[in-house]
Amino acid sequence: MGISDILQKIKKEWEVLKGQDSKDKLFMNEHTYPDEATAQREFARARQKLFDVNAWSHLPGITSTFQLFNSAGTKSQAQQPAVGDFIEIILPGTPVENWVTVTGVLDEEDVAQFVVKPSQSPEGQADPQDSEVKHFFSPEASSTFRVLRDGNTLMGFEIGKDEVINNSGPEAGGRAVLNTLISEGGWAGFQDLQWDKITKYFVHLEETKQ
Repeated sequence: MGISDILQKIKKEWEVLKGQDSKDKLFMNEHTYPDEATAQREFARARQKLFDVNAWSHLPGITSTFQLFNSAGTKSQAQQPAVGDFIEIILPGTPVENWVTVTGVLDEEDVAQFVVKPSQSPEGQADPQDSEVKHFFSPEASSTFRVLRDGNTLMGFEIGKDEVINNSGPEAGGRAVLNTLISEGGWAGFQDLQWDKITKYFVHLEETKQ
């Protein structure tokens, strides 16, 4: 898929998301450079920031904690997530673990992204009797983290789809009430700040303020 095809797809995503309810969200920041050579160089850095998930925990100000785990459930320092890896997410002010698994990775000349979905913990994934999804969104939800370069402009995205609260059925396990409180409470007020911060970080906007 070429960059023009991806841009067309993103434009369609944007139009769809604007017309839908809060189950779908799109966050985007962009940074335009004076010439294409600079944008190409800065895209390489943007790609590194995107894929180095553990570094997201160290952004200034209030932020979630992100830890990459490999498919065996061991903490990983890999510089790029792989399909089947896990990411543990802990929101600020709470010790509650939320887990996602990586379902897709794209790494091309001018676009890079990975997709995650709510999942069981690595331990739960290994237990066929354990169906509890350790996340406040249901397993149908997904998040796409993306950076791309279009000419002189870098763009960073977080695209959330089907963000329904995980508070019914066996997937909720014993977390139904907790998931509702997180989704409609802390996360509802923090989501815009978190993804705006990360998409600015992807395209180096925060550096311009220093």
